[in-house]
Amino acid sequence: MRIEVVENGLYMVVSVEVDLDVLLLHFGALPFEEASIKENQIAGFRLIEVQLSGEDRAEYHGRSHRASFPGLRLKYVKHEDSRNEMGRKFEITLQDPITNLEAEAHYQFYNGIAAVRCWTVIKNRGAAPIELEYVSSFALTGLAKEGKQDRDEKMLLSIPHNGWQSELQWRTYTLPELGLSHVATRSSKRISCSNTGSWSSSEHLPMGYLENKEAGTSLFWQIENNGSWHWEIIDQFDHLSILISGPTEHDNHWWKKLQPNEEFISVPVAVGSAKGEFEQAIAELTHYRRAIRRPNEDNRELKIIFNDYMNCLWADPTTAKELPLIDAAAEVGCEYFCIDAGWYDAGEWWDGVGQWQPSSERFPEGIKFVLDYIRSKGMIPGLWLELEVVGINSLLLPETTEDWFFKRHGKLVKDRSRYQLDFRHPEVINHANEVIRRLVEDYGVGYIKMDYNINAGIGTETDADSVGDGLLQHNRAYLAWLDNIFARYPQLVIENCSSGGMRMDYALLSRHSIQSTSDQEDYVKYAQIAASSPTALTPEQSAIWSYPLSEGDDEEVIFNMVNALLLRVHQSGHLAKLSPRRKSLVKEALDYYKKIRLDIAHSLPFWPLGLPTQQDDWITYGLHYGNKMYLAVWRIKGDSATIALPLPAVSARNATIKCAYPLENDAAWKWNDEVDELTVTLPKLLTARLFEIQIEN
Repeated sequence: MRIEVVENGLYMVVSVEVDLDVLLLHFGALPFEEASIKENQIAGFRLIEVQLSGEDRAEYHGRSHRASFPGLRLKYVKHEDSRNEMGRKFEITLQDPITNLEAEAHYQFYNGIAAVRCWTVIKNRGAAPIELEYVSSFALTGLAKEGKQDRDEKMLLSIPHNGWQSELQWRTYTLPELGLSHVATRSSKRISCSNTGSWSSSEHLPMGYLENKEAGTSLFWQIENNGSWHWEIIDQFDHLSILISGPTEHDNHWWKKLQPNEEFISVPVAVGSAKGEFEQAIAELTHYRRAIRRPNEDNRELKIIFNDYMNCLWADPTTAKELPLIDAAAEVGCEYFCIDAGWYDAGEWWDGVGQWQPSSERFPEGIKFVLDYIRSKGMIPGLWLELEVVGINSLLLPETTEDWFFKRHGKLVKDRSRYQLDFRHPEVINHANEVIRRLVEDYGVGYIKMDYNINAGIGTETDADSVGDGLLQHNRAYLAWLDNIFARYPQLVIENCSSGGMRMDYALLSRHSIQSTSDQEDYVKYAQIAASSPTALTPEQSAIWSYPLSEGDDEEVIFNMVNALLLRVHQSGHLAKLSPRRKSLVKEALDYYKKIRLDIAHSLPFWPLGLPTQQDDWITYGLHYGNKMYLAVWRIKGDSATIALPLPAVSARNATIKCAYPLENDAAWKWNDEVDELTVTLPKLLTARLFEIQIEN
């Protein structure tokens, strides 16, 4: 039996063989070609991989998760094809005749979007416990079967490297460059990315992009978990396969025992395919991310946040320091004012956090005096918080017990002088709820910068089958807590921050309306991070620091502002110390932002020079919405003062091009209709400009 699903430009073909084996023959943006799979290869096109403890392995699997048992024994039971408010929903049920393990593969389509959310439900229908070591959320073989060229020639894999203050470093490789050369029909080699711990993007973003240059198609994916995850590309049966999952035993210390009638739901992943190159894939992901996100006013209104940390008070606030900053932030047009770290303690506070009571030494009149002053200036007050941790010298500790915290080998887990709270514990939930209640109801806070500056490691052994199981349970409990907080306080804005961008994942970003992208302190280096951020999240969720230096020139202010103007402005810098001229440049930028921000919330990103790196001389990034394009251009280094920017979307149309920010500038630009290029000249190094292009049909 063949089951064919054609939806939103995606083609999916599932085959139920005579022996009830179930195969995923095809998933992509092109129709299935029967001749692309030979008869002796078809057995490798597994729909699901599941590995149980004590079960066999087949093939030359190496460290990969292919050829699993009972995955290879699963047989067709039934399938359902229906529609819900989001779109088409396809699910198929399989069962192992020996263990009675039941596996449900779920594929949720979204109306008009070429991406699918996938997950697997494992149920123990047997009489004895079963022990899970691996469950795929999505498995697909035949990644390179379209086209005639060898995969070594036509396939390109783009991997988003990530790191503290060095976020969003995309690099593109051929498969041989990563060691997976096509020299046999199978090998023990795999290309894999894995994250272990409570920072979901500490080394890589939980996503990837694979392009078939010959066929003109791509496969793209993101893993939606706020903890450990894994994906791998392998070769088998002379085809390429991808396996995408949450945590695994071999890679992430995750192992789960299911008693009879218990079930496990795997980490959801989004997978899509598109005709075209990287920008088209990101466009589909952007549509998908907007579709799965919690509806909220913040992502519609894009209000401007001032935060007093970066190149400003550096986590040392007092009433005397805050009042002139509040005045200056209101003067330039900010709409939120967030007091960053340090409001809760005097002096060195790092290892003492946990109670979240305001410091009377820093705020002798009480912190509510300052928060009320913020509100009197027409801004919504905010506070920094790191609610998931307790310092090792916190005054809260006598009120806790050891089972509040992560534990391994009988000892509390420490990282950077903090303990990790376990959000499965009811008293932890009570503590967290009371902190949020006090801030919102007693202090009148409408914005919380929720930071997270530790990595709790592989997990916790408390009430868990494995430390990875404990971590995943905690991750999900934290999401459930967050859902309850937003249900209780729907107008509250909670910024997702983890030392900057160490948790950029859509488990959290489907809840949070805004994400801190980096703690990068050099505004020049921030340009690349800002321009790359819409690959990982929607532009309206991407908070970008703009922090003019107290001692600087006009171009430094302009550069800072251009970093943020096509995303979410996260204003800082000591505005009260800026000269009137430089402060006016900040205000000019924010006034312009208020005119275009509704467009940002609906726009799609593009990169005329391709994705930038920290090594580039020029960086460009733009947004396209309706008949308007917004284009940021940065000149970083190099001898050439002129750059040609391909803009095929403007081809054969009448376009009005202007430098929108700053209005007074020495930039020059010219449109070349013959080659669809905008030539921009910036005479000085370390300068940036924002262009607006109005396209007439």
